[in-house]
Amino acid sequence: MKHLLSTKGMTRDDAIMLLDIAEDMSDVGDREVKKLPALRGITVVNLFYEDSTRTRISFEAAEKRLSADVINFGAKGSSVSKGESLKDTAQTLKAIGADAVVIRHPSSGAPQLLAERDWIDAPILNAGDGMHEHPTQALLDAFTLRRRVHGRSAARGKGLDGCHIVIVGDILHSRVARSNVWLLTTLGAEVTLVGPPTLVPVRTEAWPATITSDLDTALATDPTAVMLLRIQAERMHDAFFPNTREYAKNWGLGEARFRGLPDATMVMHPGPMNRGLEISSIAADSPQSTVLEQVANGVAVRMAALYVLCSGERSGSAS
Repeated sequence: MKHLLSTKGMTRDDAIMLLDIAEDMSDVGDREVKKLPALRGITVVNLFYEDSTRTRISFEAAEKRLSADVINFGAKGSSVSKGESLKDTAQTLKAIGADAVVIRHPSSGAPQLLAERDWIDAPILNAGDGMHEHPTQALLDAFTLRRRVHGRSAARGKGLDGCHIVIVGDILHSRVARSNVWLLTTLGAEVTLVGPPTLVPVRTEAWPATITSDLDTALATDPTAVMLLRIQAERMHDAFFPNTREYAKNWGLGEARFRGLPDATMVMHPGPMNRGLEISSIAADSPQSTVLEQVANGVAVRMAALYVLCSGERSGSAS
């Protein structure tokens, strides 16, 4: 596996392989010394052109647990803010000896561009690009689902066959939704996307998912999990719904909707959460919520991805 850019072309075998390695990496977190020497001598650059807290810290924790040397490169206050191109930045990273690059970029396709050009010869990990994809988020979501469904001791080697995941919210701007649609269906799950018609992409014929604007009908199917998405106001330049009260009433997981769910239905959110808008505090803080598990599992999943890409665990590509 040379790069991790997308979940769309990922095979079921590769996805399960990554999730199984993440199980091994998760065990490291239970040790007194939470470190492996797997990437000792490897320099990983976190190249973040967008603000991030969870993803950047998660990748940095994963890199350090694998004993990699870590360089954090933020666009703000760097030469990028002075107009330096992605090409020039990549060539600079090559010159200083970067062995792998984790990139988050506001433009869809930037990680793909970096992987395809000869600016730098290193594994590229997509940490979120524009409104395209966020593959490690989808992998950690699948990891969390698989553990809850099958149990920690029995999860290895298994997919999500027979599961039904309802993803609710701002589908239009969500790279998390796109990556999850492809990965969850590859692992055998059924996916339903729910949101205001104005927040659903126009062309979704090729997406392997059911699309509706009726949240209550979708929840009446007793899904395995409900995944709430953040309203990405920073990407909105038009009025996509009348007001926040209207949105919460029609597409938020408020207390009444949450109490109507079966006790076994998981409540998921990639964070950060807008409490009172897409999710109520009673849902976010309930035993059914996997929000903090997702954060913890993200470190193990990113350790697995870094290990596979930087150690040449197996041939092939997830591009």
